[in-house]
Amino acid sequence: MPVQFPFSPRGIKAAGQYRISFIDEGQGRIVVFLHGNPSWSYLYRNMIADLRNDCRCIAPDHIGCGFSEKPQDYPYRLNDHITNLENLLDELQVEKCVLVMHDWGGAIGMGWAVRHPEKIEKLVVMNTAAFRSSRIPLRISVCRWPVIGPLLVRGLNVFAGSAIHMAVAGKMDREVAAGFLQPYNSWANRIAILRFVQDIPLNANHPSWQDLLTIEKGLTSLSDKPMLICWGGRDFCFTKHYYNEWQQRFPGAESHYFPKAGHYLLEDAYEEIFPIVRQFISSESRNRV
Repeated sequence: MPVQFPFSPRGIKAAGQYRISFIDEGQGRIVVFLHGNPSWSYLYRNMIADLRNDCRCIAPDHIGCGFSEKPQDYPYRLNDHITNLENLLDELQVEKCVLVMHDWGGAIGMGWAVRHPEKIEKLVVMNTAAFRSSRIPLRISVCRWPVIGPLLVRGLNVFAGSAIHMAVAGKMDREVAAGFLQPYNSWANRIAILRFVQDIPLNANHPSWQDLLTIEKGLTSLSDKPMLICWGGRDFCFTKHYYNEWQQRFPGAESHYFPKAGHYLLEDAYEEIFPIVRQFISSESRNRV
């Protein structure tokens, strides 16, 4: 395990087939942390360490990510990831939780939340989307191209390798960068990184388009849930446009914008963000009106 990852992951079989690795630390109010692409539960290592004395912190690695199994013939669609999360939280008997989401974790987490709004206590949203958009940076679009995409993402490790530089505003510590990259050390182990990029639904012909549309329409079922939005302003992918859309969809949300933080905002601005998140999680739940 990486030096800065002082946890012992557990594992269960998703739908009885593939092993999902997850962290389950502490006792108390349940907080579920969902990562995106190309990170893994390592993204939340500091927050879990700082919250586990007061909360039960659950952080899965999506199939193909982190230390979960990485099958080569798996569909890796949005609906698959949502169902895997559903199965895991059922297995762990999670009846109520605070959901913390980043990047693809937003679509996956909100996908689960609109299926089970009664299980949502609070929502924390960070540089993510759970609604349709035609915006995609060229540097990500290139990774979707036939032949070139697999070569760049799986062969040359361009996507994950670039993230340790492009997803932060400053220079990432060498050991931290090694931690982010550790599970993605071969062509086979980078399968999900490519599949996540390919699964971005940009039009109605995409296999995950209808699933995303269902999530988008279902967001209104969560309108009464307390929401915290924390946003890194130097994100080339999830720009301020997405931050503004979250605010429009959830006008009662508590919002904080960090103009000097990048996509991995917990690396750039953790000392500023953690007290805000801790206060939000620990406060008594009150539904918005």
